[in-house]
Amino acid sequence: MPNLPSRSSLDGSGETFSREVLGATARREFLRTVGGGVGALACEWLLSRETRGAEGRAKGPFEAPRAKQVIEIFLTGGASQCDLFDYKPLLEERHGQEWPPGKNMKLFESLPGQVLASPWKFRQYGESGRWVSELAAPLGECVDDISFVYSMTSKTNVHAPGMSLQATGFLLPGAPSAGAWISYALGELSSDWPAFVVLPDPAGLPTGGANNWGAGCLSSRHQGLVVRPGGARPIHDLLPPAERPFDPVREGAVRGTLRELNELHRRGRERDTRLEARMAAYELAGRLQASAQPLLDLSTEPRHIQELYGLDRPELAGFGRNCLAARRMIERGVRFVQIWSGAAVQAGDWDSHRDLKREHAKLGPPMAHGTAALLKDLKQRGLLDETVVLWTTEFGRMPCSQGSEGRDHNPEGYTCWLAGGGIRPGGAVGSTDEWSYRAVEDLVTGYDLHATLLHLLGLDHERLTVRHNGADRRLTDVHGEVIDALLA
Repeated sequence: MPNLPSRSSLDGSGETFSREVLGATARREFLRTVGGGVGALACEWLLSRETRGAEGRAKGPFEAPRAKQVIEIFLTGGASQCDLFDYKPLLEERHGQEWPPGKNMKLFESLPGQVLASPWKFRQYGESGRWVSELAAPLGECVDDISFVYSMTSKTNVHAPGMSLQATGFLLPGAPSAGAWISYALGELSSDWPAFVVLPDPAGLPTGGANNWGAGCLSSRHQGLVVRPGGARPIHDLLPPAERPFDPVREGAVRGTLRELNELHRRGRERDTRLEARMAAYELAGRLQASAQPLLDLSTEPRHIQELYGLDRPELAGFGRNCLAARRMIERGVRFVQIWSGAAVQAGDWDSHRDLKREHAKLGPPMAHGTAALLKDLKQRGLLDETVVLWTTEFGRMPCSQGSEGRDHNPEGYTCWLAGGGIRPGGAVGSTDEWSYRAVEDLVTGYDLHATLLHLLGLDHERLTVRHNGADRRLTDVHGEVIDALLA
């Protein structure tokens, strides 16, 4: 132990003693702190690879993007391909007869019935000559901007897993959705809006609810923000009560104080992504208080645009309002907008087991009218070149009857389509058999669709990964190939 001067040998002030003792203590503390800090950093780095994954890892884009934004239109319940886009004359010829493939077959909810022709007539549209039924007639004017995928297949004929598979790439709930992956990889284009916004059907949320737009193992800041255009409170808990109106000066001061308190609370908790996401959500909510109302005020649109989307017609206005809001969000830099057609079964969706004509007729016209308006509006504003529009559903429906007027679930062959940034206009991929039952040419999965979507945004679906629970997770699981035939 070093010889230190005794306190009595000093001039009474004790300064020399204190300085030397504190100096020795400080050196020991410095070495201990540095050594512990280096070890802690190494430990944190190792743990972060396992638990936080790629939140700090280089993301994307990995190559030159063809598009920068996405609008996904999701028809919940299983829209019927053979009543919308996949025309098969054999269904008309054999209507009411025994369906030959149906022998010894058990469907999701029934035994196969007789061949069931579509109650809607089909005709060809555009230079591409694509078939579209009366149910979706407004989309006939847009077929030369669309590439159809007639040979979609799914692993399941059950709604919730099928929707999860199409939305997240996994049958079981809890995986990040496509919108969350894109938010994580590319971030926000606007400081006033999140990267990912969800516009549910006016009738309510779809089967599976928030699982379809959740963030899973990513930070919760990447999950979709639910917005209800036209609702009394389009974004829940955003604005103060009427008796305390929004004051931007006061709210700005409050947010500044909260920011300081949040930063103090975060110290020592840097690895808790929930805390970071909550802080980011509060900051964003503060900005949305000023930016949300102007965007969602659709009355500022010219009358001819409101009429284009059907806002002057009550039977079309709900879905049309969502489509117009989506276009306004794309203009203001929202990266991924998800529009839903149909709500959970009790509220009404595309799950037409009992009366196909009645149930599809309720959702078909507003969907087709609003979607066609959206495509035309994006195109005339020059936004379609940089925006991918993806139209999808979890599976299709059978060409035979269930009971006498319905159709059961069909995961063996159904239709999706894409349009816009980087997509070949007027194209088509794959086909089903003569019954519109089973995909027989160039089979496509949801994994392939997601791989193609990411590719259009400049992202490699095999490289966009997050380490979680010992595995590198990705949107396409361990599957998927880019569909080159869809690319311009």
